[in-house]
Amino acid sequence: MTAFDDLMAFQRETSALGQISGRLGWDQETVMPRGAAQQRGEEMAAIEAVLHARRSDPRVGDWLKRAEAPCEVGAAQLREIRRAFERTSKVPADLAKAIARVTSQAQGKWAQARADEDVAAFLPVLEEVVALKREEGAALAQGGDIYDAMVEDYEPYTTGGQIAAIFDAMRPRLVALRAAVLDKPMPKGVSGTFDEQSQMQLSRKLAVTFGYDLNRGRVDKAVHPFSSGSGLDVRITTRTSNVDPFNCFYSTIHEVGHAAYEQGINPAYALTPLGQGVSMGVHESQSRIYENQLGRGRAFTGWLFGQMTDLFGDFGISDADEFYSAVNRVHNGYIRTEADEVQYNLHIMLRFDLERALMAGDLQVADLEAAWNDRFEADFGYAVDKPSNGCLQDVHWSVGLFGYFPTYSLGNVYAGCLYEALQAAVPDLGAQLGQGDTSGATGWLHENLQRHGGLYAPREVIERASGMEPGPEPLLRYLEGKFGALYRL
Repeated sequence: MTAFDDLMAFQRETSALGQISGRLGWDQETVMPRGAAQQRGEEMAAIEAVLHARRSDPRVGDWLKRAEAPCEVGAAQLREIRRAFERTSKVPADLAKAIARVTSQAQGKWAQARADEDVAAFLPVLEEVVALKREEGAALAQGGDIYDAMVEDYEPYTTGGQIAAIFDAMRPRLVALRAAVLDKPMPKGVSGTFDEQSQMQLSRKLAVTFGYDLNRGRVDKAVHPFSSGSGLDVRITTRTSNVDPFNCFYSTIHEVGHAAYEQGINPAYALTPLGQGVSMGVHESQSRIYENQLGRGRAFTGWLFGQMTDLFGDFGISDADEFYSAVNRVHNGYIRTEADEVQYNLHIMLRFDLERALMAGDLQVADLEAAWNDRFEADFGYAVDKPSNGCLQDVHWSVGLFGYFPTYSLGNVYAGCLYEALQAAVPDLGAQLGQGDTSGATGWLHENLQRHGGLYAPREVIERASGMEPGPEPLLRYLEGKFGALYRL
């Protein structure tokens, strides 16, 4: 056994334990009894302590010094193990354990506060989370920018300043497009009630249609849809509303984008650093292109209209063109996950600025609700009506995912680049999607991006797949073209 072999054997065991930790999180969000939250917090803290000890084990450092990469893949493995080892070694074990315990408990308190519309009940534990994450960020940054250190967890080799520059370039055109669209008459939406069981039936069909392998996954319900796991066990969740079936269907397609990425990675990379998506921005590029450019496109919505008509009968939409308009209706709303493509990135920019201020100490947790409400009214032109539509709507801050939010918009930017390349590579894409056949699109994404897992750095894998340096222009062209035509601008 060489040092490289010893390191990889150790890494596979660590990755397997990480998958178990992820499964505990999935269970907590789906079927765990509500009264188990405190014990689950202790369980999560215990396994995090084991993981932290393994990830910062001095033997890893020794192996890294002596290991020689046998090939390009081996070099990428060493690169990612070294990056993770150096980061983990900077964070004290007691701090990592405390974060795991508090965030596990905070998740349940957030869910209850959201249900009760009670921000005050959530703020004390959020104070703890923010304090612990700032401590972690300071340890990682070692005198540098705390928020940059946090972004590195989700989008390696990217800084808050670089993200801010992208957002600054996008904002004026998004605001102008939003204003122009909302000045036009709003298309009609669906009407009636939609049976929950029937929604879940079609949801599972959509998952399979987009290439999700149910032999290695499952579809469940959760308050906040998410995807969990990698390799041979990749699970997704969705949610239902008896008056808004699109919430269920497009949440499912979105999460399948994440899951298909994980299921599509080269099996040889399983339980190694390369056996998962390379970044959350690249991950979001998959979920967003599945949901929006493919799932909300004119061709696929024509097929989906037929599926919904067969299942639900008359739901107030006369034909496929009217259905396409309904699916892509731009309208006022509070919820990020329900936002149309025109306004979605504005929701992300709001969160990005607020969490960056929290980490910098420029915004206090006690002032978060007021800051959110003021910014939302300034950006969207109307007031937040209740906390579950405001600062309590997302789970991310309760579980300590500071630095995660901007990757949603980076994913949109990456998806814009990929979609232009996909259209050129698959000339009959529209005809395929119109038959409910996504294999041309998903096959191209698998071959050019998904199978690589973490082999290449985030921006590199996008550039290799799309043939262009990632930037916001393709996304903006797509949005202005699509919604300009829809609303006859």
